[in-house]
Amino acid sequence: MNLAAALEQRQQEGHPIQVGLVGVGQMGAGFIAQVGQMQGMDVVAAADIDVPRAVAAFRSIGITEDDIVVLEAESSTLLASQAVAAGKRVVTRNATLIPEIASVDAVVEATGLPSIGALVAFRTILARKHVIMLNVETDVTVGYLLKRMADSAHVVYTTSAGDEPGAILELYDFAKTLGFEIVAAGKGKNNPLDRSATPQQMLEQARRQEMSPKMLASFVDGTKTMVEMTAVANATGFVPDISGMHGPHATPDTLAQIFCPREDGGILQQRGVVDYALGNVAPGVFLIITTQQQKVIKDLQYLHLGQGPYWALYRPYHLANIETPRSVALAVLYQQTTLAPKGPPVAETTTVAKRDLEVGEVLDGLGGTMVHGNIERIETARAGKMLPLGLSERARVLRPVQRGQTVTYDDVELDEQSFIVHARRMQDLLVLEGAR
Repeated sequence: MNLAAALEQRQQEGHPIQVGLVGVGQMGAGFIAQVGQMQGMDVVAAADIDVPRAVAAFRSIGITEDDIVVLEAESSTLLASQAVAAGKRVVTRNATLIPEIASVDAVVEATGLPSIGALVAFRTILARKHVIMLNVETDVTVGYLLKRMADSAHVVYTTSAGDEPGAILELYDFAKTLGFEIVAAGKGKNNPLDRSATPQQMLEQARRQEMSPKMLASFVDGTKTMVEMTAVANATGFVPDISGMHGPHATPDTLAQIFCPREDGGILQQRGVVDYALGNVAPGVFLIITTQQQKVIKDLQYLHLGQGPYWALYRPYHLANIETPRSVALAVLYQQTTLAPKGPPVAETTTVAKRDLEVGEVLDGLGGTMVHGNIERIETARAGKMLPLGLSERARVLRPVQRGQTVTYDDVELDEQSFIVHARRMQDLLVLEGAR
């Protein structure tokens, strides 16, 4: 049975998939809107620090005030479960209440905050619920730990379809299934690259696009691209060809000529890499493939994919939160993962000073005024004691760091109150044990 038919059946049986949501910003509100026009799935509870914003998201799909129950942060799980059972929609500031609601099948984490994402995913897995991450920032920091936990609990941990990593993995699975050699996997960068971009500079554009200025700054300064391609690397085993990847200007028509080995006229030092392109490749994603099979080569030429010996598989769009319901349905109905680490990390998103950092300053995390992300191979990051970007928020600077310099563990004091700091230490121990 295909996915649409399976969801229609759930609707006819009066047993739609019940979803809890954490984070009702641009992505989360869009997810509620998309599910609101679907069969076989309902968002029954949402958590956000801005309660009126979460209420408005439910109201936008026709839910009346009488059918929305706003619960205080300290409200009991029983009260929330009873409200959902009575057909109400629950709104709360308490993110960890969402996975405890009895009838919830899966939780979508959409805050984009590594610290919150790690805690919500952890609590969701402990509650034996599937977790779908619209929060790649968490995945690249502690995704290996969360995937191991989910496997042990017999639930699905996955990032979302619609994000570039999920869209890339769809192409990857397609090409891998057909036996092609995959030379490179990549995405188009959506915004002009400005490593020094700050939320203040993005304020007006963010207001027009109804999104967080900090999140928009993380797009423009390249952090989001680094994070997304780290997730792809850890899901495929591919690595960045160089620190930070190449990021050349390209068009869909020139991808195959650029992202191929140097000996064949391209820019790559090796095969099996992740990268990105500036220019009108965005908002698409791509793979570069090759084959030695002569009949297949002739068929690819006949089908106007190009002369070869390298070809681009190009998807010109990704639909972000609009596609997230597919990952929810695949997880709940078929226990299928969209994208998750395949093993110990092979890449890391590290922390780079966006400006000179002084002793005593407290880092403001991704998309802020102080640091941006950069992708490195894991062995490079470990050898240099490079600070993972997901651990940077609220870390205190212990010694001066110059603009453009990679921040190390020795340069900062981590926030010991942050859950993700402790989760990352658990992950590092898992990786160390596995290497012995």
